[in-house]
Order: sequence, then C-alpha cells, then structure tokens
Amino acid sequence: MIKSELIDKLAETENVSKTVAKRIVNTIFDTITQALKDGNRVELREFGVISVRTRKARTGRNPKTGASVQVSEKKVPFFKAGKAVKKALNK
Repeated sequence: MIKSELIDKLAETENVSKTVAKRIVNTIFDTITQALKDGNRVELREFGVISVRTRKARTGRNPKTGASVQVSEKKVPFFKAGKAVKKALNK
C-alpha cells in the first residue's frame, strides 16, 4: 500500500474528503518523523514501535568500481512489529 492508497482508504472509511484525509495522514507522518528526529521512540499500541538506531562507521565497496569507500556513521529508523501484527500475519 502506498501513501495515496492510505489516503483514499481513510477518506472512504471515515466519510471525509480526500483533502482532509491527506492532511490527517501528512500530520501523522510529520509528527512521527519529528519525534524520531528529537530522539524519541514512537509506540503505537497493537501495531509496533518505531525507534532510531545508529549504524557504526564502516568500510564499504563501490559496486561499480570495487574500490573501498568509507561509510560514515548514520542514524536509521527501526521498526519492531507489535504482538497483534505478528499474530495477524501468522494466522
């Protein structure tokens, strides 16, 4: 499912215009992103937890040339599915 499909589903389910649904979805995504940027974790009960993890600096390879490249440390989002999601997937 892509973002536009999520907006369409929300508009259909809740009987709101697509403009309102788009604003709701964007607000939710922006709020989650800002919380992660601030160093917080986002816990959505029954769905899962989104947190930030740090990947250490490492030496990588350029796939085109095979040359060694230094990859700097970076932060990446990490999602851990909740119990209800795991149960729904494994029914």
